[in-house]
Amino acid sequence: MASKLFLRQRFAPAATGIALAGIALFPKTVLHAESVEGPNSRKPIYDDFEAESAPPAKTVVPTPSTGTSELSSKPRSPTPTDRLAAQIGKTRLFLHGHVAAAENKVNEFMDSVLNLEESFTSTIASLAPPPQSGEKLMPGSLYVLVAAMTGSIVSRNRNILLRATVPVAVGIGAGWVVLPVTMRNVSDLLWKYEQRFPAIADGHIRTREGIEKAWRMARVHTQQAVNIVDDKVSSGREAVEGWVKKGK
Repeated sequence: MASKLFLRQRFAPAATGIALAGIALFPKTVLHAESVEGPNSRKPIYDDFEAESAPPAKTVVPTPSTGTSELSSKPRSPTPTDRLAAQIGKTRLFLHGHVAAAENKVNEFMDSVLNLEESFTSTIASLAPPPQSGEKLMPGSLYVLVAAMTGSIVSRNRNILLRATVPVAVGIGAGWVVLPVTMRNVSDLLWKYEQRFPAIADGHIRTREGIEKAWRMARVHTQQAVNIVDDKVSSGREAVEGWVKKGK
């Protein structure tokens, strides 16, 4: 037994080498033999495994049931993400509306401030006398201020009514004398503002009419008094002259 194994191990490499040499020397013979037997003449090694393997199962498409169709036809309820997105959108619109309203308010306030500033500057500029009038504000304003202080000094020992009215009256009178054009502009501006309040405007008109009427009456009475005095003086002079003539 051991000798058989030894011989088999001894001659196995030699037999393999002889077979390979025969295939290399006579390749046509081997190919011819394979062509005669045919490619399908050999039995595949895995025939039994392929035969025993089960045929592929048919793909069955599941038909939608009635419940599934009913669920798909119903509207899908909003998810928490959708609700959160809707709330964020409402919040953004709310904030945008309030921010836009605040911005509009600020713009309106700034416009009103700019309009007020422009109106103030234009009003002050309109009070100044034109250059061709020859009227100067600086020395004239000082004269008016000195006249008002003089009236205050004169009326300091009088009652409170005179102490309050005399400096104002003296200052206004000095202003009409020294700065007539500027006082005219101031009076026109005051009259424009008084027209917004009809009661004040009517009172001003009645007061001015009363003052003008009193001034006219005073002038008339003064003229009458002057005429009477002139008549008395003339008659006295004539009487004196007559006495003088009689004495001669």
